[in-house]
Amino acid sequence: MHALLLILAMSAGTVLLRFLPFRLFRDPERRPAVITYLGHVLPPAAIGMLCVYCVRNIDLAGHSHGIPEIAACLLVAALQWKWHNALLSILAGTAFYMGIIQRIF
Repeated sequence: MHALLLILAMSAGTVLLRFLPFRLFRDPERRPAVITYLGHVLPPAAIGMLCVYCVRNIDLAGHSHGIPEIAACLLVAALQWKWHNALLSILAGTAFYMGIIQRIF
């Protein structure tokens, strides 16, 4: 029973934290400027952080010389710059990387 209550409390807290900002900031005129700013800068920052994470262990002296990782990061950056869609950028970059390392390298 204790574990069930903990799970319910954590689930309720998670749902509250996920949905509360949408209720609080649904009116654009009353939305704080910092929230609007974060909405513009966080998606590219997350993409940049993922790219840095992906290239942190590249072995330039290895057999692929880091070509798949760098090519996938360039694709992600180009897609994010063109369409500003983080989900599209991440999925396309991942699919491209997995395809290139399995078919070419």
